Amino acid sequence: MKENQNRRIAVFGATGSIGTQTLDVINQLGGFDITVLTAGSKWQSLAELALKWKPRCVAIGDPSKKNELKNAIFGSGIKVYAGKDADAHVAESEEYDLCLNGLVGVAGLMPSYHALSRGIDLALANKESLVLAGDLLNSIAKKTNSKILPVDSEHSAILQCLQGEQKSEVRRLILTASGGPFRKWPLEKIRNATKEAALNHPTWSMGPKITIDSATLMNKGLEIIEAYHLFKIPIEKIDVRIHPVSVVHSMVEFVDGSFKAQLGVPDMRIPIEHALFFPTHREMKLRDDDPADWPPLEFSKVEDGRYPCLDLAYKALSIGGTATAVLNGADEAAVAGFLNGRLKFGEISETIEKTLDTHNVAEADNIEEIKSADSWGRDYTETLISELR
Repeated sequence: MKENQNRRIAVFGATGSIGTQTLDVINQLGGFDITVLTAGSKWQSLAELALKWKPRCVAIGDPSKKNELKNAIFGSGIKVYAGKDADAHVAESEEYDLCLNGLVGVAGLMPSYHALSRGIDLALANKESLVLAGDLLNSIAKKTNSKILPVDSEHSAILQCLQGEQKSEVRRLILTASGGPFRKWPLEKIRNATKEAALNHPTWSMGPKITIDSATLMNKGLEIIEAYHLFKIPIEKIDVRIHPVSVVHSMVEFVDGSFKAQLGVPDMRIPIEHALFFPTHREMKLRDDDPADWPPLEFSKVEDGRYPCLDLAYKALSIGGTATAVLNGADEAAVAGFLNGRLKFGEISETIEKTLDTHNVAEADNIEEIKSADSWGRDYTETLISELR
């Protein structure tokens, strides 16, 4: 594999929040040749990026946008792939040394799978990859001697806190959560919260699906599952604390009662930079910051009954097998149902729970079984939504 200054990077989800910030980091720090850029349907943004970065190929998930994309970059010599399996095909066949997976949802699974299968390091922002197939992907990474480097701010924080430490001396991992927009709402009011209220995240600017997951705290539940697979820490040693100002990104408590935490501004370019250049830190141009300017670092426990989706994530991880894949599929369908007005906010967790309780759990030991479980969770939840309305 090439040294960092010459590494070829494939950016999956290049037009999304993680993708654009990754390209901003590379624009500042250099060190990478962009060889692959992909997007879901934003062909104009993808074309602009392609003409700027001159990758070997681009991929667009929406096949109806292929001709427009090709016309926009005509004469550039850049190959164009299109279709729902385009990302997977590119991940499996094109040449690159690092995979930055910034895709959202189950769409990110196959690029992660193919990159690791080829022995390529994976900078992972697509938490669903590990939620669906954590055991399988870890097994593949071990066989191919490839690394999974977290891009999520919480897991990047834990990775940094664990450097030089013995896992046997860890008492627990503590993931921090802002609490979302409904942290102080009366419980009886949350059930009927509007889409506009749920999308009004107090700290982070993210896509709609992740923002709703942050409002339900399912996002934190998925991160618990991700942390379990990334750090090989038992589920009973993974905890969550509400931290509204999002300065402490996560903490590790050790058996002697000491804590280590990673703190900083809520800027995703920091964990992106650390994943790209791991284990080093590079100087970047961010806003000036000083602890004297930080707000009080308040923490609280998760209030019982406020975030039922968090409990469902713990439940699915405890069940094991295909349960977490079903949880993921059910959540994607339920969130889509809420965003398109077919579910009330409070019904998101209720439909996910019914789907999880109905599923016949199987071993999650091959990629097709895992994809099938996710699809079943999605389809069954969709059936429940149709019956409600």
